Amino acid sequence: MIAQTFNEQQIDRFLNGGLSGYSNDEIPEQYFSIYQAAAKEFNIPWQVLPAVHRVETKFSTMDPMVSPVGAEGHMQFMPCTWHGWTHPTCEDVGAGEIPNAELKNPDRIEMNGGYGVDATGSGTADPWDERDAIFSTANFLAANGADEGDLESALYMYNRSEIYVEDVMAYYDIYIHEGYEIVDENE
Repeated sequence: MIAQTFNEQQIDRFLNGGLSGYSNDEIPEQYFSIYQAAAKEFNIPWQVLPAVHRVETKFSTMDPMVSPVGAEGHMQFMPCTWHGWTHPTCEDVGAGEIPNAELKNPDRIEMNGGYGVDATGSGTADPWDERDAIFSTANFLAANGADEGDLESALYMYNRSEIYVEDVMAYYDIYIHEGYEIVDENE
């Protein structure tokens, strides 16, 4: 009886996309140009960015977008990875106690070897800004070998889990080999 309250497309999205609300081959339109621009900037395949975004936060639909270990924002960066591990509070998994103004300061990020990027030109690199977060992911992946074709190693460095790498690569392979559909999230 519940199925009667949903249209056929919505049922298909749920059944084929799990709890994300998106079918396996769907990419939200609002992010598409950001993925492409970030990939071009950092010389990586754009298809890896929606694959990471989907696995990390189901295209930013998770609430809250903070993991149990402290990864935060649209692409789930640990504060120390975003800002740089030379901050005195960075240890263990990298949750760090970095003041917000320092965490988002592009000059401090560069000085500390972090991956946060101010892609919007706002003067801050914010893991809670979609564009900054996606560009920062591209930056991280490129710096860890994705720009030379070693996606799996770069993805492993991003999350330190073989299962994570398999999950991201599964969506990447769908986008590369089976195609993708750009969808409006309001449909």
